[in-house]
Amino acid sequence: MRVVFILTGFVALLVSCREEDCTTRVAQSRLDAVNQAKLEQDVAIIDAYLDGEGITAVQDPTGMRYVITQEGTGTKPCLESSITFKYKGMLLSGGSVFDENSTGLTYPLKNLILGWQIVLPQLKAGTKATLYIPSGYGYGSSSLPGIPANSNLIFEIELVSV
Repeated sequence: MRVVFILTGFVALLVSCREEDCTTRVAQSRLDAVNQAKLEQDVAIIDAYLDGEGITAVQDPTGMRYVITQEGTGTKPCLESSITFKYKGMLLSGGSVFDENSTGLTYPLKNLILGWQIVLPQLKAGTKATLYIPSGYGYGSSSLPGIPANSNLIFEIELVSV
């Protein structure tokens, strides 16, 4: 939607996203591309971990689990949004930290791992949450420094701004 205001010889062009230009759900084809048998196993492992720790999490139908630790009041992001966030990433098995940033990074949400793309459009800026991510929604069968292949992940995140 484009709105043009003419003010005494000045032209101001305001561009805002139309609601239909704001993608808040990952395409089903991307969810279906994840190995469903492995996803089912990972979700069972995550649920057992949460039960064992006495953690009550939101159970997203995709298999994602998350806990909101502080509710924000800002705007919810679209997949097309650039977001600023702080995070700590840990392995579900053993809890070792593989990466963290406490100063804030800014990236388009669509460039981040699938688990973040599933959950973050449901959160308002300012929210702090812990995400429990099945391996297929994280780094899958890829092995990265500090992250073995097929690792289920925990991310403590703060969605600073959208």
